[in-house]
Amino acid sequence: MLNKSTGNMYDWITHTWNTIKGACPHDCSYCYMKRWGKLNPIRLDRKEFKTDLGNGNFIFVGSSGDMFADDIPAEWISETVEYCLRFDNRYLFQSKNPARMGAFLPSKNENIVVCTTVETNRLYTGIMRNCPTPQQRVAGLTILPFKKKYITIEPIMDFDLNELLALIKIARPEQVNIGADSGKNNLPEPGREKVD
Repeated sequence: MLNKSTGNMYDWITHTWNTIKGACPHDCSYCYMKRWGKLNPIRLDRKEFKTDLGNGNFIFVGSSGDMFADDIPAEWISETVEYCLRFDNRYLFQSKNPARMGAFLPSKNENIVVCTTVETNRLYTGIMRNCPTPQQRVAGLTILPFKKKYITIEPIMDFDLNELLALIKIARPEQVNIGADSGKNNLPEPGREKVD
């Protein structure tokens, strides 16, 4: 179903909608879905295609996982995107594998915003697990021909200032969102002064 967005990180998002459910293939240690016990096998929930997405909304599609992860079948992604395009809404598609978005999203659609998560410029393999590196994510976002691109730095982890700024500048996002480890996952966090 179309869920009202209640999070404070993306206060411009009106709703979330998830057709692909289950354990995210990236397996990040801090994933909030793990706290909710959402470790079922990945699957396409066909009941979601009965949802009226309405008009005039700003919907975060795939907010509970990464629908562009390499292990997600292409037909699931295509079916989800095609359904979205039946409705007159704005859509946020966010992925740690943004390079894959270009094969599925219509780049001339002004209602689509693409985003990637870059928690740091560093590689914390025990935390990020199966994700592309932050550098690969930025490279993937950069090649996408979309006008509206965002970067989300959440949960922010300790970083090297010049290197992280260089990644952001390469991507040239319209917007950068920053959030802390609200889940208290004991991550290597930078101090407030460094974040400021």
